[in-house]
Amino acid sequence: MQQLKLAISGAQILFVAFGAMVLVPILTGLNPAMALLGAGIGTLLFQAFTKRKVPIFLGSSFAFIAPIIYSMQEWGMGGTMFGLFAAGFMYFLFAALIKWRGLDAVNRLLPPVVIGPVIMVIGLSVAVVASQMAMGQAGGEQKFDYVQSLLLSGFTFAVTVIIAVFGSRMMKLIPILIGVGSGYLAALATGFVDTAGITNAPWFAVPEFHTPEINWQAALFMLPVAIAPAIEHIGGVMAVGKVTGENYAQDPGLHRTLAGDGVGVCVAGLIGGPPVTTYGEVTGAVMLTKNANPVIMTWAAIFAIFMAFFGKFNAFLASIPLPVMGGVMILLFGTIASLGLKTLIDAQVDLMRPKNLVIVSTVLTTGVGGMLVKFGSISFAGVGLCAILAIILNLILPDKKA
Repeated sequence: MQQLKLAISGAQILFVAFGAMVLVPILTGLNPAMALLGAGIGTLLFQAFTKRKVPIFLGSSFAFIAPIIYSMQEWGMGGTMFGLFAAGFMYFLFAALIKWRGLDAVNRLLPPVVIGPVIMVIGLSVAVVASQMAMGQAGGEQKFDYVQSLLLSGFTFAVTVIIAVFGSRMMKLIPILIGVGSGYLAALATGFVDTAGITNAPWFAVPEFHTPEINWQAALFMLPVAIAPAIEHIGGVMAVGKVTGENYAQDPGLHRTLAGDGVGVCVAGLIGGPPVTTYGEVTGAVMLTKNANPVIMTWAAIFAIFMAFFGKFNAFLASIPLPVMGGVMILLFGTIASLGLKTLIDAQVDLMRPKNLVIVSTVLTTGVGGMLVKFGSISFAGVGLCAILAIILNLILPDKKA
């Protein structure tokens, strides 16, 4: 019975991660089935490296969307895969640095005034995606009727909130699953769901594999991109630690979690999936359900691998309307932003100090505002850019009272 509950919670985690996880390959031209396979394998490898102590699920990284699109145009599928494989080695560099210098160096490099706003940006930077999904939009296009989309996403959101706040103890373990299920049934009743794809899909379908091509230019292009999700990983691990009350930076250690994530990135790139990273919405689900057993993530990974080969289930997942997923994402992405705010409050960060005010303001503006900084073919944006700026500002600005 206990394993059944854990399996159901694992299925919920997969549902929570699915919307964002397959959005990256859809936007970049990669195979969504490979995103599931890469996420499942990556999560299991991560758990092997961390002795299954951290309740984290690895899914497609938003930081790589623009770079993958550019790389596919410049070097094709094979070169892009090699570049994504190479990006994983940036995690190993971070892991080695942390192992060498220890946790004190990390705390000096990433104090709460740096980590807090970066966690906020992790949630807020994808808020636009959640809102667009809730309105029935994707890629700037209106895929579903606007008013009907708002009604459907609002219904899904309301069911999820009601279950999370007022549901029984068992129901509170699976509010997202109930919310998505209720939203899907409502969509089915109102004609939002196209079932033709499910009918025509085979039961078993092997995802299409591609062969990587050695391309050092693509590798050099992708390496700095990995700085963003590597720093996001550190923020993600600390964020889930805030939720569970555990110090994962100490045990199993950030060097292990980074190495585990790096191996996951390498494997995902080799099989043709997008790089994986710690998922903020999964942390939100852990916070919402109060269920932080890492075995749940094992089940989620197993389901992800299994579903990568289950043609009809992939078709079913693909048939879930955007507004249904958007209704859930609004709650989850906002939860992550709230965690970042909680980090600042818990550490009693004084925003009257000019240094702290400058760091938080700069991170939020550049991270949420979509600023892009280019050095030739190398570009920094989003979480990576604002995190680097926060680290630099924290190191060079004097800590004086106003």
